[in-house]
Amino acid sequence: MATNTMKHVNQINLISFGITDKALLEMLRAETARIFSCKVNHKEARTELGQFFDGTRRQYNADSLLQMVDQNYSKAESKTLGLFQVDLFIPILTYIFGQAYLNGRSAVASGYRLVDERYGIKTNRQNYPERFLKEVIHELGHNFGLIHCRNIGCVMQASTYVEDIDLKNADFCPVCRKQLEQ
Repeated sequence: MATNTMKHVNQINLISFGITDKALLEMLRAETARIFSCKVNHKEARTELGQFFDGTRRQYNADSLLQMVDQNYSKAESKTLGLFQVDLFIPILTYIFGQAYLNGRSAVASGYRLVDERYGIKTNRQNYPERFLKEVIHELGHNFGLIHCRNIGCVMQASTYVEDIDLKNADFCPVCRKQLEQ
């Protein structure tokens, strides 16, 4: 059953920009549907991302990608999250894992900085999909009006480092869940 906050949303759309791992995409779709109790669709995008690349930083501008997803893929009655595999930044931060419009209809998340190898950590094949799911849920939480949470383990806790993501759950704490239901 959809919660009150989410009843005005017909569905969540996950738009893949270059991510081809079908098992990962299906897990993200299914778990997002379970956590938000609504229909979740997945589709692939054919958009060329070169225009969003900042050659000086050698990263992709998350603000510009978010705006592109919002303008080209989002609809008023749904939430849309773009899934990327590129290094994201915003002007005031060195890198980010994702970005969303608070109370908006669009968000982006990237798996680029979620792999163990990037940090010299021994590879654990479960880390990447779990981290990606947490980022997807976190950014969609912002779309549904949630701000960063101080409750330990809540998916809405801020994550500066990949280790921060590992410490949180893939679901909302009771306080955030209640806010979604109001």
